[in-house]
Amino acid sequence: MRNQVDLAQEPEQVFLNPWSDGGVTLLAQPPYYWRKIAPALIDGVGASDSPALNEKIEAFLTQTRRHRKLKEPIMYATVPAVLENVGFRKSLLMAQGKIVLSGAPGVRALNKYRWANEQAEFDPQQRLMEFFAKGLKENKGKTLKLDPDALGPDVDFAIIARNTFNYYHFITETLSQLCVLDDLDFQGRVFIHFPNREDKTRDFAKNFVDVLFPELKDRVFFERAPKDYDRVLTAYDLASVHYLNPTLEPEKLNALAPSDQFWNGQAATISSQNLLQMNVVQSGLAALRDRALRRIEGFDFSDLPKKFYVGRDTRQSRTRHMEGEDELFDHLRLFGFEYVVFENMHPLEQIALMANAEVMISYHGAGFTNMLFANPDAYVIEVGTLQTAMTRWGDFWPVANAAQCKYMSFFADYKGVKAGQEPSPFKDELLPAALSRQAIGQLMAFVVSLDGHVPEMPKRRDLLRLARSLFRADEFAKALAVLEAHPKLTLGHFDLQMLMADCYKSVDEPKSELKALDAAFKADKSRWQTLIRMIWCANRCERPQVIRWAVSRLQADFPERHDAFVENHDWVRYVV
Repeated sequence: MRNQVDLAQEPEQVFLNPWSDGGVTLLAQPPYYWRKIAPALIDGVGASDSPALNEKIEAFLTQTRRHRKLKEPIMYATVPAVLENVGFRKSLLMAQGKIVLSGAPGVRALNKYRWANEQAEFDPQQRLMEFFAKGLKENKGKTLKLDPDALGPDVDFAIIARNTFNYYHFITETLSQLCVLDDLDFQGRVFIHFPNREDKTRDFAKNFVDVLFPELKDRVFFERAPKDYDRVLTAYDLASVHYLNPTLEPEKLNALAPSDQFWNGQAATISSQNLLQMNVVQSGLAALRDRALRRIEGFDFSDLPKKFYVGRDTRQSRTRHMEGEDELFDHLRLFGFEYVVFENMHPLEQIALMANAEVMISYHGAGFTNMLFANPDAYVIEVGTLQTAMTRWGDFWPVANAAQCKYMSFFADYKGVKAGQEPSPFKDELLPAALSRQAIGQLMAFVVSLDGHVPEMPKRRDLLRLARSLFRADEFAKALAVLEAHPKLTLGHFDLQMLMADCYKSVDEPKSELKALDAAFKADKSRWQTLIRMIWCANRCERPQVIRWAVSRLQADFPERHDAFVENHDWVRYVV
């Protein structure tokens, strides 16, 4: 029973509030709590054979762009801290008899609390919100304990691992914590505690520690929980106490929120917490990337491919193969792609492969953890499903943002599932993806377009899918090349002409944008929004005659929209 944690209590008895409860001492003032960073390119497209499923995928992607993606991602500091009266329990870290909210273990602890109290007479989520709100109020005017001399002699460094067999969790959550030692002259022992049986530990865990942290040689010990310490040095993630931190200026972070549909400031709603997690890069993760890239300097990796498809070694991973994988690779091979298996490569080879990559393609899985080491110009292309989009996609956003690469996802069909019988994204087991011939063609058209080719598209639907995917990848010139090469398909098609207008706007060609808008309106005269956009574009091009025509057409066909627009934009009266 020593490894058990009683969650059937009030949150105040379960979770540590370090400003009020103590037990946490920082060795130095954090250089920042959070700061803005440059973003990766993160987007996706629907690639299902089912129009209904594609519609669901595109609706989810639109909602994510509008309401779940911060205007700029942020980096939250992870700092060294000394904890008192410490216990490692399964995959939880405790101090002063309470769970420490730090990193992914802290997030999982909150989820476990909700699940453990689902049958309770109270609403566990409401109690958690009240706990955070009350704690934030009580913490006003307080500061975290700070003592540069708190470390002292004979204090071990210890961290918790979710397990020692999942590559994603170990690299992003566990290995990254070791980076807090970079600025410390720490010569003591390092313990990594984990809940699983020792025989389930995979070789990569120790291999990556040895390769990336050679200065810790013979000082790192993997030890199964439970384990107790009077005092211990650990990595403390300040993002996890975001909702208790009285020193934040919430209005600055609120300004980055895309909308208020899911974001609720420092109110600890589930939607707000989820949004924060997918848009935050922990400083330890960025430090791990920097350390890994330094470790490959001076080595010759010129034999490694720059364009490759990543397969799986089923001896070491779950069998979740994608349908259509062989046919996809047969096409990729024609364009210089090679087949690689991360599990069969040395850690430095994996890092170098991504650092020099042009295009990586694979189906959803832990291998995308290596996106952390990708160069900013690399395309990392994932094949997933609506299920992975809704439940797993956000897990890899911090990895992509740390690398600032180009992370594009093609969300396809489910393997072995008929149209209309798709699983519940949050309840059913994760199902593998299936790439139909049509989806393979869609993906290949995108890949060859990136390579500078202009594929011939037989149908408007196919042209629209390709051009949209290139536009979402910020490849505006390539999208225009594809659209302009198919004048017969774009003629009289509203969506294609509007996409062309969007591309011209993105490359700062307002006259061409105006021409495309005119063609779009002729294709569909029922849309008043097109006229409004024509007015703004014509104003930028200094075409008063076009403004007068568009305003008169707006007045004739959409009088209410006309009156509202003119009332809110006085300058139009002077042109008309």
